[in-house]
Amino acid sequence: MIALEKRPQPSRGWTAGAPVIAVALTMLAGGALFAALGADPLEAIRVIFWDPLFHPQFAAYSRPQLLVKAGPLILIAIGLAIGFRAGVWNIGAEGQYIIGAICGAGAALAFYPSASPLIFPLAVLAGAAGGFAWGMIPALLRVRFGTNEILVSLMLVYVAEAVLASASSGLLKNPEGMGFPGSRNLAQWEATANPELVAGTGMHWGVVAAFAAVIAAQVLMARHILGFQIQLMGAAPRAARFSGVNAARITLVSLGLAGALAGMAGLFEVTGPAGQITIDFGSGYGFTAIIVAFLGRLNPLGILAAGLLMALTYIGGELAQLMLGLPAAAIQLFQGMLLFFLLAADVFANYRIRIGRREVG
Repeated sequence: MIALEKRPQPSRGWTAGAPVIAVALTMLAGGALFAALGADPLEAIRVIFWDPLFHPQFAAYSRPQLLVKAGPLILIAIGLAIGFRAGVWNIGAEGQYIIGAICGAGAALAFYPSASPLIFPLAVLAGAAGGFAWGMIPALLRVRFGTNEILVSLMLVYVAEAVLASASSGLLKNPEGMGFPGSRNLAQWEATANPELVAGTGMHWGVVAAFAAVIAAQVLMARHILGFQIQLMGAAPRAARFSGVNAARITLVSLGLAGALAGMAGLFEVTGPAGQITIDFGSGYGFTAIIVAFLGRLNPLGILAAGLLMALTYIGGELAQLMLGLPAAAIQLFQGMLLFFLLAADVFANYRIRIGRREVG
């Protein structure tokens, strides 16, 4: 008989090695998937993980895109990880990302065509406030009525997508856009443009904010009493209550902070790479950031590395579609395998396999 037996303490070896094992298994399973689709599996893995950085023809363009793609993933994942460490499961960062972009763009466009240097900071604050407000909906419902924040935050993503469709076709629609849905191009308006700060690197203000969030989160979780309370609430809720930790406060802080960071990510994206509010502005960053958070072990420095790795799969996936003709769905499945194998490997951090005879009673 084969059974899983709970370990007295989580295995440090499995905990540290699970991300590496997950990446290796993802490559193996992904290779089998690509082979089934008629592509050379080794070539496909090379195109995804190697060519974006070192291909003589594409690397000059794709290397700067690494930070462009990683910035919002890291920024959103940091907020999610803080909540996950507290046992607050925010699955709706995609909706907070969308609402932040809408609020930030709307606040900026209210002053169009002013060239005031204050407009961009105002848009950043409005984006953070929009994401914060959207994150506080499941927070307040959980604190006040005991609702499940997983379901509420997830359902709010679809509400946010409906608001996005309405805003891009109505309130924020470009009056000079010849009837097409979509706002004015914020990346082409000097007051809100979010271009590269250092040419050829892909670093814009959103990437700077992501790096700052990593540092701030590391200090919070390692050096601040609030970080200790967050970790205690997630690891031992009863002990947290007996020690005086205010669970409602931690819930509000976790969801509010995650929403604010996701909203900022949306604002930086709409003023930079995306450029405008459109019906399909939602890019899935909010969902992919969940994978980044867990792949980074809910640790800020780990999230930084995981965000760069996931960004590499985005860029490499686009190259694989272009060079090998792989479907976009296959690339999305490949990315999803990372979380699947990570969760599978995590099982063995807490359980060991026990082989023995079935007892006959």
